[in-house]
Amino acid sequence: MKILIASDLHYPTINGVATFGRTLAIGLANRGHEVMVIAPSQTSKKFKEVDINHVVVRTASVPFVPYQNFRISPTPGREVKKAILDFDPDVIHIQMLMWIGQAAMKYGNKFGIPIVSTNHAMPENLMDNILLLAPIARPINFMLRQYGMRFHSKADFITMPTQSAIEMFKATEKMTVPMEAVSNGIDLVRFQPGKPGSEIFKKFKLPEDEPIIAYVGRVDVEKHLPILVKAFAQVRKHHKAHLMIVGSGQDTLNLKEIAHEYGVYSHVTFTGRVSEEDKVLLHQIGTVFAMPSPTELQSIATLEAMASGQPVVAVDAGALKELCQDGRNGYLCHKDDIGQIAESLASIISDPKLRKKMSKESLAIANTHDLNTTLDRFEEIYKDVINA
Repeated sequence: MKILIASDLHYPTINGVATFGRTLAIGLANRGHEVMVIAPSQTSKKFKEVDINHVVVRTASVPFVPYQNFRISPTPGREVKKAILDFDPDVIHIQMLMWIGQAAMKYGNKFGIPIVSTNHAMPENLMDNILLLAPIARPINFMLRQYGMRFHSKADFITMPTQSAIEMFKATEKMTVPMEAVSNGIDLVRFQPGKPGSEIFKKFKLPEDEPIIAYVGRVDVEKHLPILVKAFAQVRKHHKAHLMIVGSGQDTLNLKEIAHEYGVYSHVTFTGRVSEEDKVLLHQIGTVFAMPSPTELQSIATLEAMASGQPVVAVDAGALKELCQDGRNGYLCHKDDIGQIAESLASIISDPKLRKKMSKESLAIANTHDLNTTLDRFEEIYKDVINA
C-alpha cells in the first residue's frame, strides 16, 4: 500500500503524537509499504528528506509560541495538495485536526482517497490547564468539540489510543463514522528491563545507591510537574530517593525554583532533552515511574516505562487507569493530591518485594500493547477503507 501520514506534530518534536506518527511510519515501511509523511519543517523552509526508510515532506512553518520547540504550518494547503497529487496514496492517515490535518482531509475528500483519522486529545484535557482561559474554558471547549465532530465525521474510520478515550469522545459527540480503540503500541524490542552500566549514571550525574523516581516527557504546564516535585519533597523527609525529570519544556525554570524552595534541588536531576538511545537506558534506571499529568489519552512514556519494568504512580484521570491499574502495577492518585502521590511513591521505593511484584505486572500489561499488534490492526483498517 501507499500510505500518507499527515501530522502537525512530528519528529524531532517530542510528544506522544509525534512519537506515534514516526513509529507508525517506520513500522509500516519496514513491512514493505511505501510511506510518506507530511509534517512541519523544523527550519521554517519547505523541503523533503528521508527518515530511515520513508520520505518526509516538510511544509513551511513558523514557531508555535505557547510551546517550546513546536513549529506549525498555518497555511500548508498548496504544499499538502501537491504532495498528495505527487504521491497518489491509497489511504491517508491523519494524526491531528490542525492545519496540515485540515488540508489532508480537504484534498483527500476531494480526490476520493480513503481517510483514517486518529484523535489524540480532547479539548478539556488542554483547556482545563490553561489558567488564563479558565473563565471562558466552557464555551471554548464546546466550540472545539463541535469542530472535532465535524472534522472527524469527514473521515472513513476513526481511531483513538484507548477505550477510555473512545468513551470520553462518545459521551460528547454523536458520530456515525466507525470508531475503534487502537493502542499507540510499544516497541518491546527497544524497551525492556535491563541494568545499564555506570556510564549513563555518570553522564547525567545520577546516584547509583538511591531509588530513582522517574518522569519522562514534555516539561510543560499541563503536565502538573510542580505537584511531583512537591510530592518528592515529602518523600525525601523519610526516605533516600532521587528525582529524575527527563525532557524539556517551558516549565523547567519554574520546577527548578520549586525544587530550591522545597530544599530538594540537589536531589533532582533535570536532564533536558536526551537522545533516543539515552532515553531507553534512563527508563531502565528508574525505580518507579511517576505521571502526574491529568491530560493523557494513553501516555506513550508511561508505556515505555512499564515495558522497561517500572511500577507506575499516576493520576486517576484520562486513560491512565488502563495502564496504571491500581494495586496491580502501581497506584492511581487523585489529581494534584501531593500527599497521596508522595505516599504511593514512598510505599514502592521502600518495599523491594512490592516493587518486584508491580514490575512484573507492568511488563505483563505492556506486553498487550506490542507495536506489531498495532501495525497489524492499522493494516487491516487501511485495507477495509480502501476496499469499502
